[in-house]
Amino acid sequence: MEDKRRFLRRRTLKGAHIVFHEGRSTISCLVRNLSDLGALLRVESPIGIPDIFTLVIPGELQREAHVVRRSGTEIGVEFIAAL
Repeated sequence: MEDKRRFLRRRTLKGAHIVFHEGRSTISCLVRNLSDLGALLRVESPIGIPDIFTLVIPGELQREAHVVRRSGTEIGVEFIAAL
């Protein structure tokens, strides 16, 4: 299968949080791969996760993200704001 991403993603396994509702709601996730433009997240359940949220990797990253793909327990996101 051909990889159609614009930038190479680095494999990783980092704990992170999906934050939405102005910071009042948080869902834990694992970042499976990461690039400057997006990430692949693994969640226990995608139910209730909005299309736009803030991805927070404690001590490393906080970026607004837009869901571009949902597949079972994986969510592909593209970051909205530039670095």
